[in-house]
Amino acid sequence: MSTDPDTLDTRTDRDRPADLETEARDDRPDIGLRSVVVEYEERPDRRTVYPAGVSGMERMSSWLTADDDAFVDLDSTC
Repeated sequence: MSTDPDTLDTRTDRDRPADLETEARDDRPDIGLRSVVVEYEERPDRRTVYPAGVSGMERMSSWLTADDDAFVDLDSTC
């Protein structure tokens, strides 16, 4: 959880697998992703996406964080 004093320190979707499907390209393996949302009181909620099954230094070097509303459900955009 965040150590920022402005957060509610709650996660809306607890470390769950993200429902992301992609086509395999080349000889690279598929990578499962997980995501978590941290809610803030007076600023946008933030979502962090990272590879499943990694921890420690590998996780810290392979995550992406953005405002939660920057992510869209691809099934709902068609």
